[in-house]
Amino acid sequence: MNLAYVKAADYISEPVNREPPSREAQLLTLQNTSEFDILVIGGGATGSGCALDAVTRGLKTALVERDDFSSGTSSRSTKLIHGGVRYLQKAIMKLDIEQYRMVKEALHERANLLEIAPHLSAPLPIMLPVYKWWQLPYYWVGIKLYDLVAGSNCLKSSYVLSKSRALEHFPMLQKDKLVGAIVYYDGQHNDARMNLAIALTAARYGAATANYMEVVSLLKKTDPQTGKVRVSGARCKDVLTGQEFDVRAKCVINATGPFTDSVRKMDDKDAAAICQPSAGVHIVMPGYYSPESMGLLDPATSDGRVIFFLPWQKMTIAGTTDTPTDVTPHPIPSEEDINFILNEVRNYLSCDVEVRRGDVLAAWSGIRPLVTDPKSADTQSISRNHVVDISESGLITIAGGKWTTYRSMAEDTINAAIKTHNLKAGPSRTVGLFLQGGKDWSPTLYIRLVQDYGLESEVAQHLAATYGDKAFEVAKMASVTGKRWPIVGVRLVSEFPYIEAEVKYGIKEYACTAVDMISRRTRLAFLNVQAAEEALPRIVELMGRELNWDDHKKQEQLETAKKFLYYEMGYKSRSEQLTDRSEISLLPSDIDRYKKRFHKFDADKKGFITIVDVQRVLESINVQMDENTLHEILNEVDLNKNGQVELNEFLQLMSAIQKGRVSGSRLAILMKTAEENLDRRVPIPVDRSCGGL
Repeated sequence: MNLAYVKAADYISEPVNREPPSREAQLLTLQNTSEFDILVIGGGATGSGCALDAVTRGLKTALVERDDFSSGTSSRSTKLIHGGVRYLQKAIMKLDIEQYRMVKEALHERANLLEIAPHLSAPLPIMLPVYKWWQLPYYWVGIKLYDLVAGSNCLKSSYVLSKSRALEHFPMLQKDKLVGAIVYYDGQHNDARMNLAIALTAARYGAATANYMEVVSLLKKTDPQTGKVRVSGARCKDVLTGQEFDVRAKCVINATGPFTDSVRKMDDKDAAAICQPSAGVHIVMPGYYSPESMGLLDPATSDGRVIFFLPWQKMTIAGTTDTPTDVTPHPIPSEEDINFILNEVRNYLSCDVEVRRGDVLAAWSGIRPLVTDPKSADTQSISRNHVVDISESGLITIAGGKWTTYRSMAEDTINAAIKTHNLKAGPSRTVGLFLQGGKDWSPTLYIRLVQDYGLESEVAQHLAATYGDKAFEVAKMASVTGKRWPIVGVRLVSEFPYIEAEVKYGIKEYACTAVDMISRRTRLAFLNVQAAEEALPRIVELMGRELNWDDHKKQEQLETAKKFLYYEMGYKSRSEQLTDRSEISLLPSDIDRYKKRFHKFDADKKGFITIVDVQRVLESINVQMDENTLHEILNEVDLNKNGQVELNEFLQLMSAIQKGRVSGSRLAILMKTAEENLDRRVPIPVDRSCGGL
């Protein structure tokens, strides 16, 4: 795909910084600059986009973010770059010109984003299965109109598949009553890394960007010409050190997503609330639930919502829900929403595929900041597009919209800032402007990483797809493995291609906490919370070396990250699948069978097993396993945390596995395999085998 209209980048000089300045240098710039032209509050996709748009127009720009870049909604999306098929349907059915314009704009922005960050994004075919004959022409017309509205920005033309061809592409699909399918194309991206690339690009062009900088109040002054009180900056607090200082600016932009109203009320305590937050829950399941390169759209769920079922990072992502919620910096996925998504997935997958609650590897909730337009006569109606609002004191608020249109939202916002505050700047220059890592990326870049540095092919592909042309800098930091192959690149966890060098490089990308590293520099927390937890001690150790953390700080980081995984990434839901109150629903014959298995380990008939018991059995079949691993395996099932697994706990585990609430239990696999192989002396596999929440 080549965008003939992309010319803007030709007129922009090279970035002023080859690499983004350190966070310490950025803080000094924020403190020592007498006045910025633009101060952006919020480091999500829209805020970062505003900073990039402003700085590339030649405006002196600053950006502050209370948490980490992309720590909120921007990292918790469906990972799609799309125009919105369902919005186009509504536009046609209701003759709604606003919806039509929004879809057309989003399709233009989709093409641009795929062009400027090719390493982080790619076209994705999405299948719409059809189960009634009359729906085939209905959906076909709608999807063809989607292609038509995209015009020259159409990624690939949609097409119809017969039933047999649909099952070839998506073999796990429910085949009963299937008529055929329609396949159309949208874009997919790594959302948190994309957000970070926007912020890093802004920093390279000269914007003073800083995460963990909280705005505690807005500064105001009286305009001598008009006598009006105007917003003139913000009092900022370094969350990591507690230091406070003023950042002055001619224009302040509020780009805080779900927290829009809290900043508006800093400006005017009587300002009406315009944000109506909605929670969207997603779940991640093993990759075998979907084809590697084909998504699925459920256009009409049991309650009228739309569910996507998509391959992502070699896993499967399913979502989203849409329920009213309170604004919180730490949204938690509910068990009700997780089960709703699982039930919808079951409706579309073959009965041969058992959709198990235990296969949920991670789950998260993102808050979508739906807004009402304060200038609209009907203040109760939700605006389908973004809203740029200018308060009496000159605070500019950008709210609403969607991930895909972040760039055009930023352009509209900076245009409003220039006009309102009489700033001297030209037109937007971000169409066609490559984001960090995109300019010299190519699909074969990973081969050079393998050949030049001795990285595993999977690791090299991952680095190229995550860092683009900056992957070589990560490879240079990679540790020697001490093996014949790969030569460098020590993994953080065995089943994911993340390596230790990414932790060191992540600090250069402004990572300040272990949570930053597991969720937004790497995406481990979003892919498998158990794997993320396993990687945490090593990540904390590596970060501690680079950032000079003492033992107390390391422990604090470890506990905070585990709390994040437990509440925000679905680990809490996992623990609730197996508790000391879990019901045992087993047939008498199953109970007898599992008791016999248990007593092979509990030879003394104590009623419980310990690490010593497991070690004894393993030694009898010549299997060696270190004590820490054994402790982890037993701890997964030890519900009362007394250092031993009792018979009742084991039966609760086996009952939960039969019901599909728990899968991939290492203890269950170990004990079953040991029972089968005690006489044959065969080694026992104990890896996680895709075990979920």
